[in-house]
Amino acid sequence: MRQLIFLLLFTLVLASCNSSKDKVEEISGIQSDYPKDTTPRVTGIGGIFITSDDPQKTTEWYGKNLGLATDEYGSVFEFRSANNPDEVNYLRWSAFKTGSNYLKPSRKEFMINYRVQNIEGLVRMLRNNGVTILDTIATYDYGKFVHILDPDGNKIELWEPVDSVLTKMGGKTTK
Repeated sequence: MRQLIFLLLFTLVLASCNSSKDKVEEISGIQSDYPKDTTPRVTGIGGIFITSDDPQKTTEWYGKNLGLATDEYGSVFEFRSANNPDEVNYLRWSAFKTGSNYLKPSRKEFMINYRVQNIEGLVRMLRNNGVTILDTIATYDYGKFVHILDPDGNKIELWEPVDSVLTKMGGKTTK
């Protein structure tokens, strides 16, 4: 009788674990053959862009006073993926010259870049929802980009990154 109860409990635990890919991987430490989540959505922040009358001076100030590891484009922040801690991810902080066309048509002095998955599906969904898409998806070795406007006219950059390429490129990062 004990063995039967144990077998039933074990089967229930195993069945509940198999109902979720994340639980299986969490408990076993083994990656399963379940399909990866490809839901078109934002997964995090990919960049913060501000304007400055003197971007070089501003970048140097952030390096000196706030400890950012800077390069000619600003600073790259390195962090780990919450879903895959072995995976290194990146976020770019940059100062652009006041009046830069890069942030237009927004009249704001900043732009946020969001990391996304399935950028093609996300653009289709956004278009169906009546969101203003400013350009077509641009593809580079390190990811795909597209720009949209939110209801307040803020320009938003969407980025589906290929972090492994950025890791291979190397360079200083803020950790």
